[in-house]
Amino acid sequence: MCGRFVSTRTPEAIAAHFSATADVAPLGANYNVAPTHDIYGVVARAAYPDAPLDKTVQAFHWGLIPSWAKERKIGARMINARAETLTEKPSFRGLVKNKRVIIPMDGFYEWKPGATDGPRNAKVASLKQPMFIHRVDGEPLAVAGLWAAWTDPSDPDHRWLHSATVITTGANDLMSPVHDRMPVLVPRDRWDEWLDPGNDDIDALSNIFSASNDGALKMHAVSTEVNNVRNNAADLLNPM
Repeated sequence: MCGRFVSTRTPEAIAAHFSATADVAPLGANYNVAPTHDIYGVVARAAYPDAPLDKTVQAFHWGLIPSWAKERKIGARMINARAETLTEKPSFRGLVKNKRVIIPMDGFYEWKPGATDGPRNAKVASLKQPMFIHRVDGEPLAVAGLWAAWTDPSDPDHRWLHSATVITTGANDLMSPVHDRMPVLVPRDRWDEWLDPGNDDIDALSNIFSASNDGALKMHAVSTEVNNVRNNAADLLNPM
């Protein structure tokens, strides 16, 4: 799964990178983004068929809340969606056709199984070692996701809440010693294809899910301070 990541770029910087416009108030730098936090997402629309895509940076609640949900808390269980079953799960199969999003990340955290020479707790038991994974070239990750719009049945004003989930796939060679899953990364030359709500050719898009991205990523061990979501500072990224 992907359960923590880093997001420090401004909406304007994200918009410039993805050739979009910023349509969101700044969320602030977050070095320890966790489920239920608000996150940035890049979405698109076309004014008419075959028109250039109008891409915008917007805010989403991390943890997808389907339109039919009765309560917001269901989102905490839908922070990730497995690429292999997107078209089977009721919560995702309708969204994958035209509610696709790119979630920009500086990088993400994953926890490596405990080792004899790794961190230990007060009882001297081995702890999982947190790792920070990011692009070799320093550019933001373009992570594939889905989004949904939901309104709380108990809200008399019927306000809409936009939420999102991260799509995951099998780990590549870099990630496999750490975890068997990783986020799906959308290649730069396929950003518009992924975001285009008029493109419902899921078969054509599905090979994005299996791209290994070998050589594009690197990682290093970081402090177990990241385990506590209340810790949120730049030194969380310092190599151990």
